[in-house]
Amino acid sequence: MRSVDQVAMVTGGGTGIGQAISLKLANEGYAVAVIYSRSSAQAQQTVAQIQQLGQEAMAIAADVSDRSQVVAAVARVIDRWGKLNVLVYNAAITRQLPFEDLDLITDDVWDVLLSVNLKGTFHCCHVAAPYLRQQADTAIVNVGSIAGETGFGSSLPYAVSKAAVHGLTRSLARALAPHIRVNCIAPGVVDTRWWNGHEDKMQKISGELPLQRMSTPDDIAASVYGLLVSKSITGQVLRADNGQTL
Repeated sequence: MRSVDQVAMVTGGGTGIGQAISLKLANEGYAVAVIYSRSSAQAQQTVAQIQQLGQEAMAIAADVSDRSQVVAAVARVIDRWGKLNVLVYNAAITRQLPFEDLDLITDDVWDVLLSVNLKGTFHCCHVAAPYLRQQADTAIVNVGSIAGETGFGSSLPYAVSKAAVHGLTRSLARALAPHIRVNCIAPGVVDTRWWNGHEDKMQKISGELPLQRMSTPDDIAASVYGLLVSKSITGQVLRADNGQTL
């Protein structure tokens, strides 16, 4: 077991927003467990970048929809560093579906999106909670989506799954108080690989926003860190949407 001051666990931590969060936390002095499902090479690259910053990191493969794999992942974090101070649940999937075409929404689409986006969030928060309680001033931030606020996004099941994450965040904030603060960030349009093949749609949306810009992963990472260290905030959903929902 190696001694470090602060330990963070970031799901979906090897790419996009998750990678930016992992690097932000490393820059703030955290050892980081980068949890990934399929993006092994990117997770290892993120770990290498963190190590270049002088911080400790490791990549852990886990299907967050499978509670047993979450238990094993958290056990590896505790085995290596002996504690856990913050959890950022960022893992998510979507399906790009015409929003008005309900016939395309099959049981398989519901099952896959809810298993990762909702059940995965609960699994990670549930399994991490006993270890977070052992430390002072601990926090969880779940990455939701503005789609969960507006009801509109890449697909109807995705928007519903993220609305459920927002509700879960509020419920967990009550269930885990006073020991653990639980908040959620709801990004609007963010320039990530999710928009590959849909760049025209992304540009159109961002141009109509009051701030006339799309967020970068680093923008969201900075806001996540702010929630992690804000001692008076719990049970909140922060809209990081460049004014979309004004």
